[in-house]
Amino acid sequence: MKKMTKTKGIAYLLLSIIAMVLLGLLVGFGFPNYKFLGKWQDSGKASNIKLGLDLKGGVSVTYQVSDDNPDWNAEDLEATRGKLEKRVQAFSTEATAYIEGEKRITVEIPGETNAQEVINRIGKPGTLRFCALYNGTEEPEDGVLSNGHSLYVSKDGTKYEVFLTGEDVDNAVGMADNQSDKGSGVKNVVAIDFKSSGRQKFYELTSQCYNNKENTYIIYDDEILSNPSVNNGPIDGGSCEIEGNFTLDEAKQLASNIKIGTLNLKLDKLSHKVVGASLGKDALSKSLKAGAIGIALIIIFLLFVYRAPGAAAGLALVAYTELMLLIINAYDITLTLPGIAGIVLGIGMAVDANVIIYARIREEIAAGKTVKSAIKIGFQKATSAIVDGNITTFIAAVILILRGSGTVRGFGQTLAIGIAVSMFTALVISRGFVWMLYYMGFDKPVFYGKEKPKKAFDFIGKKYYCFALSIILAVAGIVAMAVNGAAGKGAFYYSIEFAGGTSTEIKFDKEYTIDQFNDEIKDDVAKTIGSENIQAQVDTETRNIILKTPELSAEKFAELKKMLVEKHGAVDSEDNFNDESISGTISKEMRTNAIWATVIATICMLIYIWFRFKNIKFAGSAVIALVHDVFLVVAFYAVSRTLVGTNFIACLLTLVGYSINATIVIFDRIRENKANMKRTDDLKDVVNMSITQTLTRSIYTSLTTFVMVFMIYIMGVSSIKDFTLPLMVGIIVGGYSSVFLTSAIWYSFTTGFSKKSNNK
Repeated sequence: MKKMTKTKGIAYLLLSIIAMVLLGLLVGFGFPNYKFLGKWQDSGKASNIKLGLDLKGGVSVTYQVSDDNPDWNAEDLEATRGKLEKRVQAFSTEATAYIEGEKRITVEIPGETNAQEVINRIGKPGTLRFCALYNGTEEPEDGVLSNGHSLYVSKDGTKYEVFLTGEDVDNAVGMADNQSDKGSGVKNVVAIDFKSSGRQKFYELTSQCYNNKENTYIIYDDEILSNPSVNNGPIDGGSCEIEGNFTLDEAKQLASNIKIGTLNLKLDKLSHKVVGASLGKDALSKSLKAGAIGIALIIIFLLFVYRAPGAAAGLALVAYTELMLLIINAYDITLTLPGIAGIVLGIGMAVDANVIIYARIREEIAAGKTVKSAIKIGFQKATSAIVDGNITTFIAAVILILRGSGTVRGFGQTLAIGIAVSMFTALVISRGFVWMLYYMGFDKPVFYGKEKPKKAFDFIGKKYYCFALSIILAVAGIVAMAVNGAAGKGAFYYSIEFAGGTSTEIKFDKEYTIDQFNDEIKDDVAKTIGSENIQAQVDTETRNIILKTPELSAEKFAELKKMLVEKHGAVDSEDNFNDESISGTISKEMRTNAIWATVIATICMLIYIWFRFKNIKFAGSAVIALVHDVFLVVAFYAVSRTLVGTNFIACLLTLVGYSINATIVIFDRIRENKANMKRTDDLKDVVNMSITQTLTRSIYTSLTTFVMVFMIYIMGVSSIKDFTLPLMVGIIVGGYSSVFLTSAIWYSFTTGFSKKSNNK
């Protein structure tokens, strides 16, 4: 950039804007039949993004426990549900499985429209075996050979010696493997890892087949999925790869069949249907409009406050949005409401990075630096805070991907992508635009502004008032939980995803879209059953409404039926209003994974902050404030009786990422100012000044993120309001704790909790 001229600056800016317009066209219309990051079709087109059941709908398949099963119990059914959920998550991380009635399991796969194709790809849930052909003469009556292996006889009479079952498989992944070192180019393979229980067994299988020059057999419910040969000797170490002439999709499907292992129960397919979005088209369109309006308002705000750099930030924010849509599309990430939350958080962090940079530039101009030097120094000084804040949040996102499941994993994916893209747009794209504008003639301080000197506010002197306020709010939340629990309402207002309920299929005398149902009928249903905890979907074939509610008494169900028949034209017949009790779609495993993911992420963030700041007190203070923020939002759920469902988890995870990022910025400034501190007695002044210097950034970032969420809240449907309201509370709480609590806690750890400052 040093040799850039005004002409080059204008040329570069025009070329950059043209590139962004082309990206926008790609997002809007795509490239027909063009291969983009390995994906054929209208590549890049935003409408191709796979949406979740809440935003678009998908395929629902119901299985029933087969009569062939011997004695089985509820634990077997739950174990089978969990394994089946892992299988359908090969289609999408957002796919779920839940128990319906006493012996049924329903799986829901978002974004799919061809039910029969899904059923074929799922296959019949059954038993997986790793075998060798049996050439012996032993005929055991109980099916167990003298060597301890079982004998399996297929329907065509072929005998197999079973070495392993699906229970011995730890993981299986279908992928493209670059084998150029073998002279084979890229091949599609299935990589299998075995549990410790299966490693020796697999070695014995491959030894026997290699020595006998025979193939191995992977058999799933009498169907040979694959019969690979053992090419290079017996395989130890517990892992292998299957090569073959199959497509990547076929490799992934084979991996899915292997990964599911052996189900505890045999299942028969009972029914299947394609269902519409549970939130309706209206919810998605309103959310997109709200997001667009929110981004436009943020850009206007940045222009007003930061002038020339604000224009650069606005262009970078547009680039962020385009890149996010392209990447989500390219990698087939299923987008649900929690996923949108991850994108919103990414937008907030992208704005935050620009605010940090531009505030630094203003400070340097105020200190007497030239605009050119101020830009250079501003980016340099801001980089550490941006990198540290984003890495701590990225750590949380990676842990959620690795340890989470379902919508939690989906949230982690969009959050991780959003963080990477926001850092790129802030540190690369925004920087480029700032320099282009500078060389175009925007090289005077008036185009950037000067940071006005601020008198430090005594935040530390007010710390005990803040501690007291936080304790009062926390106690209020505990009291609300106790009172609601004692009244029989439950500490929280759990949604159907958590608590389960009743699923009722209803035929009306006319067809309803889900938006029409929500507008015309949903309120009457809520009044009749005394709860707004309602979900509805449309069976796209029969056009019946599938209504999910909390568990209803016989009297309430009869009252509901009467109201729908008399007021809304539901068909009054014996075969209508078929209802079944359903379990929560948020399984115990998902809840456990979410908790563990959050705990591990918090520990990893603590370690990173400790490492970067060389002080455990910084890390401990950040984590204490994080726990404080999460608890206060949980308390808000209890007091306000806001529905606690899938979005509850996403809301808390969003808060974790948002709050820790704000804290890092203040800590970074304390570290910088502390290095210039002349006397240890100045520590209180240093902390107060550091908070004051970053206060504008804290306010602006909270404000811009709040605007995004608030626009979605005021324009969204009721289900979205249940999600965005606590998110707005979390933004306020996170901003409050970062400014008033975190540094005060660190200061107290450093000096002791006495009123006098005994700095050491």
